[in-house]
Amino acid sequence: MEDEKYSKELDVAVRVVHLACFLCQRVQEGLVSTNSDHVKSKDDDSPVTVADWSVQAMVSWMLSEYFGRQNVSIVAEEDVETLSKADSTDLLDAVVSTVNECLAEAPRFGLKRPDKTIGNSQVLEAISRCNSSGGPTGRHWALDPVDGTLGFVRGDQYAVALALIDNGRVVLGVLGCPNYPMRKEWLNIHHQHYRSMSKSLPSSHSWEEGCVMYASRGSDEAWMQPLIRGDEKFEWPNFAKLIRVSSIDDPALATFCEPVEKTNSNHSFTAGLAHSVGLRKQPLRVHSMVKYAAIARGDAEIYMKFARAGYKEKIWDHAAGVLIVQEAGGVVTDAGGRPLDFSKGVYLEGLDRGIIACSGDALHDKIIGAIFASWDSSNL
Repeated sequence: MEDEKYSKELDVAVRVVHLACFLCQRVQEGLVSTNSDHVKSKDDDSPVTVADWSVQAMVSWMLSEYFGRQNVSIVAEEDVETLSKADSTDLLDAVVSTVNECLAEAPRFGLKRPDKTIGNSQVLEAISRCNSSGGPTGRHWALDPVDGTLGFVRGDQYAVALALIDNGRVVLGVLGCPNYPMRKEWLNIHHQHYRSMSKSLPSSHSWEEGCVMYASRGSDEAWMQPLIRGDEKFEWPNFAKLIRVSSIDDPALATFCEPVEKTNSNHSFTAGLAHSVGLRKQPLRVHSMVKYAAIARGDAEIYMKFARAGYKEKIWDHAAGVLIVQEAGGVVTDAGGRPLDFSKGVYLEGLDRGIIACSGDALHDKIIGAIFASWDSSNL
């Protein structure tokens, strides 16, 4: 079976994403509690943090160790331009320190650790190796080290996303969601409030933060594994459980997700679509690919994203989440009803207007129909 073909890759990927979540949790606690200045802005004004670079360096190092540097092609979001500047010495030191602290914990996750401390040049090299442009042939890992960095900086939702694309098809998807609460109604509440709320609740109602979801193409299964806590040792696949999309097909009962920020998403158009198909609930606005996680786990039924003109979707923002939703029983297409094409390189070239993810065909057909009926009258 196709899913068994990638068993080693899945094993390594799941462990690596768990380790990456462990790293991110440490960094996020520091950012939220100390207002650290280790947050920078990219050319497009989106934020990037110590965690983004540290996760990318760690994942690059791990994949190279397990599959051979010459055999690993990684398409990832970050580069070393900012870290290489003369005035970024402190920032680079923080990244190198974070990477080494993380790698020191690798044996807890059943992973190798380096024989000695990794230096500045090695960390920069590991980040720089993630410069593949992907394409229709060969194997390419797609990595978003911290998807939803704005949510991460705010102490809210974010994700670590790793997918394997083989000859243009996504064959593995692993999605780490360190702040994902087990009760979906808490997704609408800022993460920093979860802790104070959970302290006042009986232990049986604890929000049990953090999980990793994963799937292999052709398995018709998607799984969820809780993150380890404290000094626990990671055990996999122990404690993993199957997840499945919701069975709700009545629009009046369905919950739909959309991005928090309006910069690259048209909230007014999705609101119009929601009304036209009979969606009555308020949208669930969540940072990052946690929206795909919500669909896969049955916490929501619809995810719609329509980017502003000129914005191009990157493969690392969707690959892992799309496969997990599909293997959990859901449907993901562009707004024209066509499968997303991950074979064209860094971007989802040829994307028809937007992205639609649904728990089933009935809701998906209604959304697609509404798009065709209302698109010409929209202002996108």
